[in-house]
Amino acid sequence: MRHYSLRRRLLLWLFLATVLIGIAALFDTWREALRTAQGVSDRVLVGSALAIAERVTVDETGVLEVDIPYSSLEMLTSTAQDKVFYRVDGPVGRFLTGYDDLAVNPAPAGGVAFADGRYNGVGIRSATLMREVSTGERSIPFAVTVAESTLARAALARAILVRSALRLAVLTAGVAVIVWVAVTLALRPLDRLGAAIADRSPDDLRPVRADLRSDVPDEVAPLIAAIDSFMARLDNALAALRNFTGNASHQLRTPLAVVRTQLALVDRSPTPQQAAAATAKAQIALERAERVLAQLLLLARVDAAAGGAALQRVDVVAIAKDLTATLVPQALSRRIDLGYEGPAEAVALAEPVLLSEMLRNLIDNALAYAGKGAVVTVRIEERPVGLVLEVEDNGPGLPKNLLSTERQPRRGASHGQGGEGQGHGLGLAITAEIAALFGAKLDLSTGAEGRGLRASVTLIRTL
Repeated sequence: MRHYSLRRRLLLWLFLATVLIGIAALFDTWREALRTAQGVSDRVLVGSALAIAERVTVDETGVLEVDIPYSSLEMLTSTAQDKVFYRVDGPVGRFLTGYDDLAVNPAPAGGVAFADGRYNGVGIRSATLMREVSTGERSIPFAVTVAESTLARAALARAILVRSALRLAVLTAGVAVIVWVAVTLALRPLDRLGAAIADRSPDDLRPVRADLRSDVPDEVAPLIAAIDSFMARLDNALAALRNFTGNASHQLRTPLAVVRTQLALVDRSPTPQQAAAATAKAQIALERAERVLAQLLLLARVDAAAGGAALQRVDVVAIAKDLTATLVPQALSRRIDLGYEGPAEAVALAEPVLLSEMLRNLIDNALAYAGKGAVVTVRIEERPVGLVLEVEDNGPGLPKNLLSTERQPRRGASHGQGGEGQGHGLGLAITAEIAALFGAKLDLSTGAEGRGLRASVTLIRTL
């Protein structure tokens, strides 16, 4: 995996953004500098033309005379090494003095007109001023045109642009330093987070937030929440693994020991009948181990779903009827009457696969320990507290001191129940855990007429 520096990346993006914004700002500054320099140049041109126009007079014969005040031209060349050009024209465009090939800009009477162009190979800015001089009897119009090269204007624009660029460069460098320091300070919570995780032992899966002594920034809070959530899921997974390992070690030890013992007896059996009996007992033990392993795998699945089962609308009646019909042959083989009582349809919030496994555990438990000739009823009732799912039998039942225990260690002959099967101790435990996932609870009570066992789970009813 390639690593990179967050500080350098932020500085790079800041530099690129600043460069782009700076280019746009410099372009705008250049245009503004040109407008400013042109405005200054135009005012000087108009002032110089006015100074010349004031020295235009009429002689006794009515002919225009011009006395050029050179101070009016010096004001144009005082700021830079610009070239200055001028001309004065009388009525009907009659040339009076100056540069006769200098272009005259069309201007309204009494007004001024500006133009950019070239003269003698250099760029110029010219202004033409239209004025009139009075002879007492009539007014004689004349035009004064003054032009200068654009050296001063370009120099002023460049100076403004260079100063702006220098200020922008200093600003960029200052912001880069500030961002570097700010990012270093802002990343300290991540440094503390890394140190808090590094200092932990491998089996310490407590929330990380508890080890952070200061407030957590809003930007880092989602990361810490995600880490804490991962820690919780990992803790649940490890707990489920430990639970599965412990259950497997405890529940499989006995049947495997029986298998090993019976196989040893097969080798030492003096007659085929004794060998066949030992083989049959080993087969029964293997079947029991297989059932235990299936229950353990289901228990592991329930533990994995403990982080939050996806509840949905489930037709409990359909599941109960299908499962009851499926297990009828097994019940008949044990001479047990298995049936269903309840409405034609009832919907509750549950997870369909786990709900089916929970009901199968209750029915299997009743079939295993109710005894021959017993009656097992799967019942669904709609009550104000919710949808009640029950499995009731009229077998030996459980002692009263065990009815209040949610996780039964086993239901076997030692508790006063007869039957062919041997208790594996996980069925009711798994049922209780699945019910808890659905927000329900497993209740155990004595069946009708004080006989047998009634196992009830109240589900959340939905319309």
